[in-house]
Formats: sequence, C-alpha cells, structure tokens
Amino acid sequence: MSPEYRAIFDDWSPPIFLTTALLLTAILYTRGWYAIRKTRPALFPTWRLVTFNLGIATIWVSIASPMDGFADALLSAHMVEHLLLMSFVPPLLLLGYPQVPLLRGIPHVITVRLLAPFLRMKWLRNLGHFFTKPVVAWLAMNLTFLAWHLPAAYDFALEHEHWHEFEHICFLTTSILFWWPLIRPWPTSSRYPGWIMLPYLVLADIVNTALSAFLAFCDRPVYTSYVERPNPFHIDPIADQRAGAVIMWVLGSLIFLVPAVFVTFRLLHQEKTRRA
Repeated sequence: MSPEYRAIFDDWSPPIFLTTALLLTAILYTRGWYAIRKTRPALFPTWRLVTFNLGIATIWVSIASPMDGFADALLSAHMVEHLLLMSFVPPLLLLGYPQVPLLRGIPHVITVRLLAPFLRMKWLRNLGHFFTKPVVAWLAMNLTFLAWHLPAAYDFALEHEHWHEFEHICFLTTSILFWWPLIRPWPTSSRYPGWIMLPYLVLADIVNTALSAFLAFCDRPVYTSYVERPNPFHIDPIADQRAGAVIMWVLGSLIFLVPAVFVTFRLLHQEKTRRA
C-alpha cells in the first residue's frame, strides 16, 4: 500500500455512535422483518431484508469507512460519497418497506408508551403526507442538492466537520423523500401518482446533468478547499474535478433514467389492463 493510502487508513477510526446506531437499526429491522414475515410472507420476501440491510451497510461505507477520508482529499471521491447517499441508499431502504418492520422490531413497551402517542397525531401524519407529495419531495431533494454544491456551502462543509455531517443528513433525508413517491413502501397508499413520475425523474436528471456539465467544462477549480489543502495523491484539481463530474453525470443519469423506463412500462401495462 502506498504511503498516501496508508495515511488515510491510519487517520481513520470507525465512528462509534454512527456505527452503533446503524447496527441497532439493522437489528431492529431484522427482528421486525422476521415477526411480520410470519403473517405476510408474500409481502416480505427475503430480498427485502437484504436490500434494507444493504442500504444500512452502504451508509456506513459512504460516511463511516475510510471513504470519508478520501472524500476530504478528492472531489471525485466526495461525489461518489454523495451519489451513494442520495441515489443508492434511499431506494435500498425503501424497498425494504421499513415502517412496519422497524416498529415491530422495537420492544413492545417502548412502542406503546413512547411512540404510539406520536403515531396517533393526525397533524404529524398530515405533515408526512405533505413532504412526500411529488412536487414537495422533488423540490426538497433538488434544491438541497444544488444548495450544498454552491462553492461557499461546499467549502464551508469541508472545513467544519459538524456541518459536513449535517450536509449528509440533508442529502439522505431529502433523497428518501424524493424516492418515496416512486417506491411507495407499504403501507403507503398503493395509488400511483401516474405519468407525472416521468417528468419527475427526467427533470431531476436535468438538474444533475447541468451541475455535472458545469463542473466538467469549467476551466478552473470550483471548490477552493481542494486547492488550498495539500493533495496527498498529487492529482491535478481540474482533473479531479472533471473525474467527479463524469461520475455524477454518467451514474447519476442512469440512476434517474433507468427507473423512468420501468415507470413507463408499468404505466403502459396499467393502461392496457384498464382498457382490457
């Protein structure tokens, strides 16, 4: 292993709180999944257990593993980190239909005495319905995505660790909102929003493409942190910036456009069924 890579791993230590929280979440979900599978085996096949726990593992890899150290040194690694948090983790978690298994996994006394009063609050449920409306969810994710990639905000987050953690929380939560109307995890209403989901995905891809193209074709480093900090890998900041832009552009577009194809086939099948 080269000295540059060794330095990243030597400086890394697993964050105890985050690692414990993620492990506890995986245990609670798995416990609840086994409980609900006894009565709804068709709704909770094994692959839902796998996808949810894979999503939890991906969170750990992106922000708790040595990748976070590489993201501090390289813009391209930082873009991979953001891509994992925003485009891979949310679909994996939501495909696990997490609401009921997590509640079933929590000890019954805690659910009844602490959580039940909140779950019965109508205003809280209405707030959840509001934030998962397609327009609201789309704006929340894309405006957050653009705001944190403004040079001032991006550099500020890199310089202040707690704000960097808050940035990750913003990316993850708003991306879960974005993917919610598409996946609609049970027991969310099964009524699908319809053809609005196509512009929903395509317009999100346009936002991603616009930012990626700006970073790719800009002839100067956009984020000064990568210029002012010593680069242990001795990679030219412009080359690193363009590599990060290509990763965002190619993989990000696939993340939006592949689901758009599936949504199209699903809606066409529904139309055909309705006419039949």
